[in-house]
Amino acid sequence: MTETVRIGTIAGVRVGVNWSVGVILALLVLGLAAGRFPLLYPDLPGVAYALAGFVAGVVFLGSLLAHELAHAVVARRNGVEVEAITLWMFGGVAKLEGEPADPGADFRVAVVGPLVSLALTVLFATMGLVLDVGGAPGLVVGTFEWLALINLLLAVFNLIPAAPLDGGRVLRALWWWRTGDRTAAAVGAARAGRGFGWFLVAGGIALALLGGGIAGLWFVLIGWFISAAARSEEEYSRLTSSLAGVQVADVMSTPAVTVPVDVPLEEFIESWVFAHPFSTFPVVDEDLRPVGLVALRDVKQLTDEQRTRLCVGDVATPLGEVTTAAPDEELTDVLARMSTADPGRTLVTSDDRVVGMLSPVDVTRRVELAGLRTGR
Repeated sequence: MTETVRIGTIAGVRVGVNWSVGVILALLVLGLAAGRFPLLYPDLPGVAYALAGFVAGVVFLGSLLAHELAHAVVARRNGVEVEAITLWMFGGVAKLEGEPADPGADFRVAVVGPLVSLALTVLFATMGLVLDVGGAPGLVVGTFEWLALINLLLAVFNLIPAAPLDGGRVLRALWWWRTGDRTAAAVGAARAGRGFGWFLVAGGIALALLGGGIAGLWFVLIGWFISAAARSEEEYSRLTSSLAGVQVADVMSTPAVTVPVDVPLEEFIESWVFAHPFSTFPVVDEDLRPVGLVALRDVKQLTDEQRTRLCVGDVATPLGEVTTAAPDEELTDVLARMSTADPGRTLVTSDDRVVGMLSPVDVTRRVELAGLRTGR
């Protein structure tokens, strides 16, 4: 899930929101301000309902962020890097670079999210009780009661033993601990997730046919998302299993065709683009040290006038924004970084020199060769 707006960095983790967060916030505010709150606390000004609904919606999104931050913090403490957290329509996604090294770490990373949601449940319920005893208006108390209820539902739903829910991760960790086979555990948890997803889809369709309307549609959408995500996890688990023990050097394309940073674009097009079957080239300085990547797609977006006056360095993606890897890294450890690589290639370096390039095509070929060797 891609971020539309970057919020900033919290606890060392980049945090962003997808545009769909605006949709879910609007639906929450509408549902509370025009439905739940007027029904439970009648005869109040409309602006009071709207304000309470907006505050509740924003605080709930903050609760989702706290849930994902908990995953990120514990993941880092267990040796797993976290690239970013993105909030979107169906919750939050913490993008982990790699996987926990053992079942215990896997369990800790998975279970902490629901535990934080349960802690928030207790916090909001306690605040609501204190405000109620203190004579606060019913709408204010009701806002905290709703926040407690929604966080409880979030915790319980996430603990269902079906990937990609946190409960599916817990199931995977326990299965892994019991059998010692991480791939089988991941595939089993993913299959449970696919089954649960289709159960929600069927239940949503039945609910809609019985007059459930929008509620049935939500069940269908959530079920479809869970099933699709679980399928992706199963495929990824099989992929990483087939690549176990493979290093970047075993797969990368080498030697890499580099281009000096000060080469004019017209010369680059004639002498590099048309001369080599590549769409991306490593850019190096006068000492042959890597400084970035230049992609054909970026050059194609320029006007003829720009191509005549600009050099490769003017359009290259800087090294700090390029996905890099070392030749002796495990390929499975690089896959997560590759999924977010821009401009679609990973630069392989050693001793501050370019030694190769890694692309999704290289990985796919290795998987296909492994399949031929094993007869699968």
